[in-house]
Amino acid sequence: MINMLKEQVLNTIKKYDLINENDKIICGVSGGPDSICMLDILKDLKEDLKFELIVCHVNHLIREEAISDEEYVVNYCKVNNIKCYVKRIDVKKYADNNKQGTEEAGRNVRYEFFEEILQKEGANKIAIAHNKNDKIETIIMNMLRGSGISGLKGIEPKRENKYIRPLIETERTSIEEYCEEKNLRPRIDKTNFINDCTRNKIRNVVIPYIKKEFNPNIINTMDRLSSIIEEENRYLEKITIDVFEKLKIKEEKGHLVLKLKEFNKQDIVIKKRLILYAINKTIGNVQNIEKVNINDIIKLCEKNIGNKYLMPNKNIKILVNKNQIFFEGKL
Repeated sequence: MINMLKEQVLNTIKKYDLINENDKIICGVSGGPDSICMLDILKDLKEDLKFELIVCHVNHLIREEAISDEEYVVNYCKVNNIKCYVKRIDVKKYADNNKQGTEEAGRNVRYEFFEEILQKEGANKIAIAHNKNDKIETIIMNMLRGSGISGLKGIEPKRENKYIRPLIETERTSIEEYCEEKNLRPRIDKTNFINDCTRNKIRNVVIPYIKKEFNPNIINTMDRLSSIIEEENRYLEKITIDVFEKLKIKEEKGHLVLKLKEFNKQDIVIKKRLILYAINKTIGNVQNIEKVNINDIIKLCEKNIGNKYLMPNKNIKILVNKNQIFFEGKL
């Protein structure tokens, strides 16, 4: 299993061009099976692939075992001569102060810390230990939320050419077997077995039920579905960018103008994607832009009502005037 899994991870790295020579990689490590497996494999690959590895661990100060988790990660890094940064932060307090859920707050704290150390060390990539099961759980969660096609592709192997996921094609059972065979004794977060949130219910109830009653190979089946969706989504993204370039009149930081008549000629699928693409181009994200906002913008364009504008959120204003669509952003 050890050599097989290393070979699988190496194939994933090559397939998606996750790691290049002279990369400096921040490795997010909680001490659980996924992250310690990823770290152990990357440690063994770093000489052959010629990259540098730095570990980041965030102690959320929530669970009683948190200090032991921290000590486990620090000790592993000390034994293997890997530079390790640790951050202790009261995530519950952070969540309350920022009016966020504990899970969201924990994620934000981790990524902020990874970015901080990335800048400090002059690193260029951040390795996250999401595996194939995480990907399928995310797809099911997105389905339950009524996601569009982009949500059904799940977690991507690489994002922004910075965030990489070497274990994304690896099943959780293989990771657990690897840890056992190598006697890594990873830390176990017992809260993962408490069905008090959607992801845990999907992981511990829904997927086991589907495996038992319908398809024992559901993880790989849905992964194939995800790959098909990803291919088709990539094609639609290409069409969207091509059309956008033809419609574009002016593009500056926080300001974008498109041709209205040509926009209205597009298929509804491309219209929706063009709006999201234009908003992202204008303000750098599409947070809090919902289906109803997109539909309202399309109606505004179709009716061509001059000097009327929409504000789907506080950071962007969309105006139709003189056969043009104006996207005005607040950066």
